[in-house]
Parts: sequence; C-alpha cells; structure tokens
Amino acid sequence: MEIKKGIAVSPGISIAKALIIDSEDYRIPRRPIEPSQRMTETQRVKNAFADAVQELSSLAETQDKAEGGKIMDIFAVHLRFMRDKSLKRKITDLVRSELVTAEYAVSTVLREVASHFANVKDAYISERAADIYDIEKRLLRQLLGKKREDIANLTEQVIVVARELSPTQTASFNKKFVIGIASDAGGRTSHAAIVARSLGIPAVVALENFTQCVRGGDTIIIDGNRGIAILDPDEETVRQYRKYSEEFLALEHKLDAIRDLPAVTRDGIEITLLGNIEFPDEAEAVLQKGGHGIGLYRTEFLYLNSKTEPTEQQHYEAYAQTLSVFKHRPVTIRTMDLGADKFTQSKRFVREPNPFLGLRSIRFCLQNLSLFRTQLRAILRASVIGSAKIMFPLITNIQELTQARLILRDVMEDLDEEQIPYNRDIDVGIMIETPSAALTAYSLAREVAFFSIGTNDLTQYTLAVDRGNELVSTLYSSVDPAVLRLIRTVLQDAHKARIDVSICGEMASEPEYIMLLLGMGVRTISIAHPMIPEIKQVIRSVTIEDCNSVARKALALNSERQISAYLRTSARHILPEAF
Repeated sequence: MEIKKGIAVSPGISIAKALIIDSEDYRIPRRPIEPSQRMTETQRVKNAFADAVQELSSLAETQDKAEGGKIMDIFAVHLRFMRDKSLKRKITDLVRSELVTAEYAVSTVLREVASHFANVKDAYISERAADIYDIEKRLLRQLLGKKREDIANLTEQVIVVARELSPTQTASFNKKFVIGIASDAGGRTSHAAIVARSLGIPAVVALENFTQCVRGGDTIIIDGNRGIAILDPDEETVRQYRKYSEEFLALEHKLDAIRDLPAVTRDGIEITLLGNIEFPDEAEAVLQKGGHGIGLYRTEFLYLNSKTEPTEQQHYEAYAQTLSVFKHRPVTIRTMDLGADKFTQSKRFVREPNPFLGLRSIRFCLQNLSLFRTQLRAILRASVIGSAKIMFPLITNIQELTQARLILRDVMEDLDEEQIPYNRDIDVGIMIETPSAALTAYSLAREVAFFSIGTNDLTQYTLAVDRGNELVSTLYSSVDPAVLRLIRTVLQDAHKARIDVSICGEMASEPEYIMLLLGMGVRTISIAHPMIPEIKQVIRSVTIEDCNSVARKALALNSERQISAYLRTSARHILPEAF
C-alpha cells in the first residue's frame, strides 16, 4: 500500500481500478517484462516502426502534390525520423536494459527527444518537438492495436490517472464510469479541476509522480476531501474508506433536505446563491441543488467540445435552453474565455511563452471579431426568453471595456436592421480578475451594471503564481492579505457606485471562507452546483454580526497561514461535520 498526498480539488471518495490515459485518452499498458520477453518486445518496436512508415507512406501518396505541398513536407520530416536507425536502436536498447514494454520505451525516448528539441533556441528546431509528439502517438497506435480503448466507451467504473488533464478531456468523461480522477499536475483552480467539481467527480491533483507508480488495473482510493490517493490499499483501508464514503453521502443527503429553504442568515439577511455551469444541461442540476440562477455560464466549452466553432444557432440553442430552465431568474453569460489552456479546435493558437499573460479572454475576442459578434448575436437573440446578462472576462482597463461595448452596440444595430427582437436593456457587466481592474474599479463601475470577482485569476495574477502548477501550489491562496485587500477595494467601489457585485471564483466554494466574505460585504455568491447545499447550510448557521467580527480579525492578520488557520477554526464551530 502506498499513500500519496496531493491537492483535494473535488470532494468525495471513490474506490476503483486505475485507467491510465495519455493525451489521446487511450489505455496505455505500463508494466515490467520478464528477461525472456526482451526479444518479443524489441521485435514489436521494429514492427511498429515498419507499420508506421508504411501507413504514412500510403497516406502521403493520397495527397494532391499541387495542393498539399506543406503536408508533403511534414510527411517527409516524419518519415525521416521514423527511418532513423539510431532512434530505433535507442528505444530497443531501453527495452533490453530496463526490461520495460515497447510502449513505455517508445514514449520515454521520444519525449526525451521532443524535450531536447523544445529547449533549443533555434525556432525551426524547437518546432520539431511537435513532430516528435505526433510520431510518438502514431507509434503508440501501432503498438496498442486492438488493446486501445476509447475512454468514451467504458463499460466499467474506473479512476482516471494521468500526468495532466485538459478541461476538454475532463469535460468528456462519463461520470457513470469515471468515478475518480488523479493527476500528477494541476492545482485547485485549474480549469480541469473546476470541470471535475462541476461534474461531481472526486479528484486529487498535484500528486507529482503518481503515474509512474500506477499500472493499469491497480486498485486506487481517491479521497477528494483530504487530498489523498492510495495505491493498492489493504482490506482494512478499503473497509475504512467505504465507511467514510457512506458518512459523506449521508451528509450530502442531509444537506439536500434544505434545498428549498432560503439562504438567509440567522439575523435575517438574505444571500443570493447562484450556480456556475459549463454546459446547458447543468442548469437543471443547479435548480435541483437550490440555486437561484446562474452567476457564471462559462461558454468556452461550446467551443472546446466541438471540432469546429459553434454556429450562431448552436450558441442560441445552448443559451435558450439554460434561460428556459430559470424563467425570470438571472443567467449571467460570460463571453468566451479562450486562450491560455483553452483553445478552439480549428483555430489553434500560436505557441506563447506565457499563455496566461497572452492572447486570452477579451483580448482574443477583440482580435477575432467574427467569432465575438456571432456569440453576441446569439446571446441577444436568446435574451427575450429570460433574464440574461452579458459579462466580459478579464477586463484590465477602460479601453478594453469601451471596445467590447462598441462591438455589442454594433451587433444590436444589426439586429434592429434585421428586425430581430432582443432585450435592449440587457445588463452588461465585467469580471474583475486582475489587480489593474481591482485598482481602477471606481472608474469601471461607472460603465457597467455589475461586477463579478473572479478570485481564481485575481489570486493568480496578484501573487504571480500559476494556478495550475503543482510546483508552486503551496503559494496559491485566495486569503493572502494582498488578495483580500483587492477584494475589499472592489466591494467598496461597487457599493459606492451602487452596482451589484458577486463572487464567482472557487474561493466562494470553501465553507471556511464564507463568514469572511459575508463580513466583507458579499451578498451574492456563485459556485459549482454540488457545493450549493453546504454553503447554504453555513449561511443559515451564522449572523452577519458574527461575520463582521470574523472579517475584522482576519483582515488584521499579517499572513496567509494565520488567516487560513483562524478562518478554519471559526468555521468548525459552525459546521463541524464538514471539517
């Protein structure tokens, strides 16, 4: 039995066999071999190279030489690599010396080559890394053959184990069969973690070298409450965790009983509890958990789950479906937050040295006006169905907001000319996600109807900590004094301007932070729907006077560690079973 500590990103407990996946979502056998198997495995390597060369040569012959010149050049580069005898020898030597499978040797050697190329300063050579990864996948397809299993067609419950998961991969999981997630990389507010929480799949990330310890089919326990992954647990540990799981489910059922009760503090202050969603069919789940609307509709998943950009009609149908669930309750639709670790299938971005500081969110929208206008048209058309709001992400200055609003006005004029109805008085707001926006909130507040504080990115940019990087995950905290001062500034400026302000980041999903947020003046909270009952229970257990006292004491402390400890102790008195 081996216990690994990581970061808990999605609550719950799961026990199942491991399914190790690569970037193509295929099962990869990773097992040692006997000395007597050396010859068989080295021959498999040679056969894979020969079959891959034949496959690629046949594919090259089907290309139109006049129209496919660039494609032919790529094929030629790939064939040159696959015919390299020294590359093949290096792989077979690894099989013989370390007694590993052909698949593992191919992946290890080619990733070493790709890493070497990627670190070369010459642009032409560094770009060859992508070719090596492509060759690796081609060879793995040959080696895996019929053993390859599409994760979309699982027939048994598994725990997915991976080096790192993209938001797209996570969103594609069928939660009937994928009942747990464990990854080497990632952070609590990485986009894959957010999707896991929305799907209600227990998950632990930042497990460092967990994939190297696990073999496909190994039994694993995922403890998404404590941030623990247990490999090959003994019978007593399994029994103990089954009991923990029953207790956790019992608490969930108890909290579901308060679904229809209002989120009102003990001294009568009503708090608006909304849900964050990625997909239209999640709207019903928010309603079932007692949410009063949608505070954040992450529309970029309309792009990520398709091979092409969605049409205006596809946008419209998604928004119309969500709005029809909530009738006259608010549905805040955030325009596409593409870029960084989220990009479209047919419009892949040029590689950027610092993608989270690059062309993403509203910057991407303002440079891709056709996509932006298509989405705005669909939102406006759907706005007559319910109480839709438009929210622009990652606004950093007044100029970006002005540009976005001008484009929205142009789209409105086009709809007027076409006599297409829409809500002319639709509320327009922005996400406050950067220090620059927080520090100029007093100016931005004059131009919008509401703010939504995105604590995930605000924390990342304030502390200069990559929120998805497990190497610096201990430095990431939304209750760092610097982050709290910026949040307080935004709340104060919003209240002075008399505009609505909400918290929609993952900070609001943490029960121990609720008293602090209420004490700072937050009255609208938007979170992943599985967390709504627990947060409602906290709200119904406190008074605003108590919250004000907690906020004053927390804001007077000097370090994140002191603040976290104090908030956790305060919350334990309110909801001990959650801690």
